[in-house]
Amino acid sequence: MSDHIVSAYSEELERLSAEIMKMGGISETMIVDATRALSANDLELAKEVVLRDPLVDAIEADAERQIVSLIARRQPMGHDLRMILSAMKISSELERIADLAKNIAKRAQRLDENVNDEMRNAIVRMSKPVSRQLNNVLNAYASASADKAKAVWESDDDIDNHYNSVFREMLTYLVEDPRRISAGAHMLFMAKNLERIGDHCTNIAEFVYYQVIGDYLSELERPKQDQV
Repeated sequence: MSDHIVSAYSEELERLSAEIMKMGGISETMIVDATRALSANDLELAKEVVLRDPLVDAIEADAERQIVSLIARRQPMGHDLRMILSAMKISSELERIADLAKNIAKRAQRLDENVNDEMRNAIVRMSKPVSRQLNNVLNAYASASADKAKAVWESDDDIDNHYNSVFREMLTYLVEDPRRISAGAHMLFMAKNLERIGDHCTNIAEFVYYQVIGDYLSELERPKQDQV
């Protein structure tokens, strides 16, 4: 294989990785801004977050086209094949994360006057470790670090604990004032969306680990936190 072909191939792989990181960056800001909109009752910001989702979808579609082209033209093997297949899986996970962040922003627009600051703050508190989890797994992908990926994978219980805490807190508010049932339902769905984002981050960590090591993280190694 000539130096020119090798250089072009490397550039294609780098471009694919850059697309994945771009998806991740947009998804991360969607989570932050969706919960910021919730906290400040900023309906315009919530609407703007919703409008970012099609951009993530478009990048995923473009990445998929790149992947199909790479496999067809380059016939990658070994680490390169793992890298390309992992990129395909990770882009799908990021697209779902963006969908969940969009859903949080949509629900932030539907809250009534019965929602209180404590209910809003509970979701914002949970969003912080979730955003950190996504940032950490994107760093693991960018640096091709199996150790960083495994650390994210092992910390998933922290997100589950936050979800369980928020779930119980919301139930308390609903019992105290049945007029909060509608707002509380939206809040519970928001918390569930954040918990699912944490699961997608764990999946990404597994794909990064596989890309680097060529082996799978076993679910048997990490006990799953029971959810309420």
